[in-house]
Amino acid sequence: MRRRLWVNLVSFLVLGASGAIIYAQQQPAKPATPKDDPVRALPSDSASKSVEIGDFYLRRRKYKAALSRFQDALKTDPHYAPAFRELGRVYEKMGQWKKSLDAYHKYLDELPSAKDAREAKDIHKAIARMQREIVAEGDSSHGAK
Repeated sequence: MRRRLWVNLVSFLVLGASGAIIYAQQQPAKPATPKDDPVRALPSDSASKSVEIGDFYLRRRKYKAALSRFQDALKTDPHYAPAFRELGRVYEKMGQWKKSLDAYHKYLDELPSAKDAREAKDIHKAIARMQREIVAEGDSSHGAK
């Protein structure tokens, strides 16, 4: 350990900062273990990153890409509530009312407390909107016959 530190210091002094950076990049990286990095061991960290990327795609109206990221988040952590919320939003944008409604209900089920579920007013409004869409869709298909 001391020898490697000494070599890095000498490299820095001889090669300058850019040379030391190149030297450091050439060194093989130690694989991180959950013991070394407890945050890396948490599945929700990866799931939250997937949701963050999915939100990026959703804002740019790239619904298939967003859908894929939200589904990836749920593969990583099947109980990650924000992934269900965003999945409901993307299905709503895609006009898939029943899937959207299911995702919103799962979101409410996965929230940590009943109080959180009651306070999710935006989701309750979205659920009411999806139910109206499903009823309206059913009425229009009966009128067409």
